[in-house]
Amino acid sequence: MAVQQISVFLENKSGSLVKVFRALSQAGIQLITSTLADTADYGVCRILCNQPDKAYDILSKEGFTVNKTPVLAIALDDRPGRAADAIACFAEGGLSISYLYSFLYEGKGVLIFRTSEMEKAAALIAANGLVEARL
Repeated sequence: MAVQQISVFLENKSGSLVKVFRALSQAGIQLITSTLADTADYGVCRILCNQPDKAYDILSKEGFTVNKTPVLAIALDDRPGRAADAIACFAEGGLSISYLYSFLYEGKGVLIFRTSEMEKAAALIAANGLVEARL
C-alpha cells in the first residue's frame, strides 16, 4: 500500500519553506516528516502528513507548484542493520530506487522510497517478510 507524498517546488530563497509549513499548520495538518533537497535555482520539499489530499489542495491554492506522489513506507525494528537488510532485498531483486529517506516513528524505523516499479517493490516487500508502515 503506497503512502501519498507531497512534493513542493520552492524558490531557493529565504522564507519559502516557512510559507509552506505555516500554510499547513494553519490548516491543522500535522507533518509526519519532511526532507528538503536543493539545486542552484530551486528546492524540492517532500512531505508526509496526516492529510495529503488537503495539503495538496491548500498548497496549490497558495500558488505553490505541488505534486502528489505514491511512495512506499516500510517499518523496521529500530536496530542497526535493519535498513541495510531491507535495501539488500531490493538490490538482490533488481529493484531500482529513485530516492529514499528515513526517520523514526512510533518506535520503528521507517524507510520511505520511490521506484518506477511499484508492483515489483510490493512483491519484494511481501516475499521478504517486510512490513509496510502505517502512517
